[in-house]
Amino acid sequence: MSLRMATLLASLIVALSLGAPDAFARPGGGFSIGSRGGRTFSMPSATPTAPRSASPFDQSMEQKSFAGQSMGRTGGGFSSGFGRGLLGGLLGVGLASLLFGHGLFGGLIWLVLIFFAARFVLGLLRGRATYPAGSAPGSSGGAFRSPMGPSPGGSPAAPSPRPLDIAKADYDAFERRLGEVQAAYSNEDLAALGRLSTPEMAGYFRQEIAANASRGLVNRIGDVRLLQGDLAESWREPGADYATVAMRFSLTDAMVERATGKVVSGATGTPEQATELWTFRRPPGADAGAWIVSAIQQAR
Repeated sequence: MSLRMATLLASLIVALSLGAPDAFARPGGGFSIGSRGGRTFSMPSATPTAPRSASPFDQSMEQKSFAGQSMGRTGGGFSSGFGRGLLGGLLGVGLASLLFGHGLFGGLIWLVLIFFAARFVLGLLRGRATYPAGSAPGSSGGAFRSPMGPSPGGSPAAPSPRPLDIAKADYDAFERRLGEVQAAYSNEDLAALGRLSTPEMAGYFRQEIAANASRGLVNRIGDVRLLQGDLAESWREPGADYATVAMRFSLTDAMVERATGKVVSGATGTPEQATELWTFRRPPGADAGAWIVSAIQQAR
């Protein structure tokens, strides 16, 4: 095989790797998905656990009116179609540089720079922490901080909420749901996910599990431990109560071949950490046991 052909093959591998799905696919896949009722398009308040708040939704069934048009899908960045199109365009420039007049060296430089820049930016946008368990800055080793009471408000663009007190029983329920959802996702228990989350979120989880299965993989998650958590916002709407909480937790997260049990990525015995903002919903005035997950957002 000629050097030029080998280089072209390598460039195709780079292109495919840019479009490959994230191997660490815990519930939500490292993206921001779901709905927060009337606050879906306003950012949760920052907290000590998530001092830079949350990323906008990559996918939500809530509708947002903008310039007289309705949009059912939000979010952007390099995880969106535009971002991937931009990366594809840059990759095309690199290939053109290689093929038409700029030589092998110039084309390779383009491809290498694009590959590493894209990986870096995608990693930042996914908002994933990869510290070994217990080593992240500010780790408290505890769970939720002392109850903070109703949220002071949040984004000025959000509708004015009625106060909602969050008690210890609610925080305990949030911590339980974190572990229960992760366990159900790992076990591919669609019935349990349907009980623990809104129909929208259950649908996203079902799609993710099906996508893994189509590649012969299963996402094995274990040893989920809440390290720190606190309230970002809590409010009442006519049809539901809502609470958004920031949670930093550790877990083992690995992609495993279904047929052989071979670990493809991640590790079954080495915990990693993630910081996410989970929004919970319940019927108005229901007790703590009625909370279900309505959104997961990545911390910035």
